[in-house]
Amino acid sequence: MTDSQQYNEEEIVAQLHDNATCREAFTKVINHYTQPLYWQIRRIVIDHDDTNDLLQNTFMKAWTNIDSFRGDAKLSTWLYKIAINESITFINKEKLRNQLSIDDEDSFLINNLESDEWFDGDDLKLQLQKAINKLPEKQRLVFNMRYYDEMKYEDMSEILGTSVGALKASYHHAVKKIEEFFSDDD
Repeated sequence: MTDSQQYNEEEIVAQLHDNATCREAFTKVINHYTQPLYWQIRRIVIDHDDTNDLLQNTFMKAWTNIDSFRGDAKLSTWLYKIAINESITFINKEKLRNQLSIDDEDSFLINNLESDEWFDGDDLKLQLQKAINKLPEKQRLVFNMRYYDEMKYEDMSEILGTSVGALKASYHHAVKKIEEFFSDDD
């Protein structure tokens, strides 16, 4: 039986609200969402070690606030929202700590990428990551969620609190900027 056959979100949410089954259900949540959340965070902060720390923070925050999860949104949406907020907060703290202006954010992320011993991409992947990291924060988020996670605009809308139309426009602009990055590179 695969993980997706064992994992039923409605059942898990019910188990999360029952003290007798809460811990076991949360373990299933962690097992189910570790990999997708890891990669979502990693694409934002780049660094492997920072990603692991933020992933732990995400699950700790979710566990601490599980009683406040009412099920108005999907559990995955709630977890992605926590992960993205943790990542953005981290990036902003790092910019302050390193006294970076908004314009320097892309160079900060690119330096992290180039010095990351866990990055296993070839030169083309490195160039793509550089192009993505030059995007404004919102476009970078939308591009990563759509391109890598193949997330539906409706799900992104719930996570990011932005209209579907604005997300489609952000994705379109991101793709154009990435295309320009590669055409300027020739």
